[in-house]
Amino acid sequence: MNKHKKLAIFIAPFLMVVGYIASDYYLEYQAQEDQLFQLNVEGDCDVLINQCVLSAGEFKLNVFDVEGATTVNSTFPLDKLTLFIVDENNHSSPYILTKQQTAYYWHVETPLRKMLSSSALPQKIRIIAKVKGGQYISEFSTKEGY
Repeated sequence: MNKHKKLAIFIAPFLMVVGYIASDYYLEYQAQEDQLFQLNVEGDCDVLINQCVLSAGEFKLNVFDVEGATTVNSTFPLDKLTLFIVDENNHSSPYILTKQQTAYYWHVETPLRKMLSSSALPQKIRIIAKVKGGQYISEFSTKEGY
């Protein structure tokens, strides 16, 4: 065996480890880049009776209202969550949700229950959820609970 083969056998494991670490950093960098995803409503959406699920692939959000506190539960930990209640003139009121106990549960006090109870019309809602570098957005209508 000549000296070049010996050197190659000696250096190959180090190059493999360095390549593995470099690819991990590259994939993490790609995950941090801004991306935009559309959340779609699964079936009928009724926030008052806990039947409003939004999804984009494996990522899901469950939106519901309990006694005036609008709560969102997610399948992945969120960094930030904003809910917009849109009126009949298409003006939106933003509500920034706060973490409940973990990054999977978020809530805020909103007038959503009162608005749905006083009107027979569906209520338009917008959501923006931020997970690492990705933003998940949705605009949907919820109907009054029975």
